[in-house]
Amino acid sequence: MPHVEYRADSAVARPRFGHAEVWVESPLQLLSAIEAHGAGLLGTSSRIHPRGGTTTLDATLSTLIAQAPAGVEFAPSTQVPPAPGSAGARRWVTGDAYSGRVQRALLGHIAVQEIVVIDDGLATLGLIRALVASEPTALVRPRSNPNPARRALGVASWYRLRALARAGRLLVFTALPVDPEVARRFRDLGGHLESHRFEWLNTQPVAERIAEPTVVVGSAMAADGLIHPDPYFRWLHSLTLDGPVAYFPHRRESPEFLELLAAHQKIAVREHTIPIEMRLRALRRGQVVRALPSTALPSLRLLLGGSGVRIIGKQVPGAWWKPAATEELRSHLSSSLELLPT
Repeated sequence: MPHVEYRADSAVARPRFGHAEVWVESPLQLLSAIEAHGAGLLGTSSRIHPRGGTTTLDATLSTLIAQAPAGVEFAPSTQVPPAPGSAGARRWVTGDAYSGRVQRALLGHIAVQEIVVIDDGLATLGLIRALVASEPTALVRPRSNPNPARRALGVASWYRLRALARAGRLLVFTALPVDPEVARRFRDLGGHLESHRFEWLNTQPVAERIAEPTVVVGSAMAADGLIHPDPYFRWLHSLTLDGPVAYFPHRRESPEFLELLAAHQKIAVREHTIPIEMRLRALRRGQVVRALPSTALPSLRLLLGGSGVRIIGKQVPGAWWKPAATEELRSHLSSSLELLPT
């Protein structure tokens, strides 16, 4: 792997040894796992278990297999990840602490030295905030409507992760900026918190070049029934007044919506493949990235900072929201804009 300089005040300056078992269920989690291994946080070897049957994850996997740093191996997607109580690994790594399957695994015997939570977007920031809360908090996704049993599992997982943090056995690894007060309270609890700026990714060759002056990172809010599609569609059309637009769709956007969008002569809808952080690294000074609230915005700010590329997030107008989007959910979804400098 090419030599990479890391900050001296970070745990990445103190490489760890041993073996890690890694469970990933999304392209961002997969990229985060590679970053964590490349930073020396997982050990000398890491076996990544990808969730099978996910087209976008499969595309990212095929791209990263040829580029992965030394010590990374990929298990077949049909292979069930070992439980954290299994012998043979020092670290057990997951990107989704809100998954019921992950939570049930964490409530069993934990033989590994450390549990590591890698990036899964805004959910990672939500997890840290929940763990430093003064009252027990059910670790369930903001959009879910959990039954009593699922809520009880979420609360039990909160207690377990806090106990691991107090024992110095919980590490959270994220590229997103954590509120300083929240970070302090998490460290006071005993948790380890490490940040990255996609150092490993920045050593890799750039494969995709984009000519359009405006790049839009697509949103799933309309497809998920949270906003009305018509005003979103009209906003996208209005961006063509500044010239051609390259639209990178979200994996949940419907083919019908994308076909209508592609009918505009100035909008080029790109195929959804690998994470946007991997695709937009070659943007040039003067190009603009626009999006509704998205975890990709602060991530791209890290990757493109100093390049002259503008990153602009659009606040969702009140009239766009549908009743299904509660005030709490609207606030959660919009929080990524708070991570961008004004």
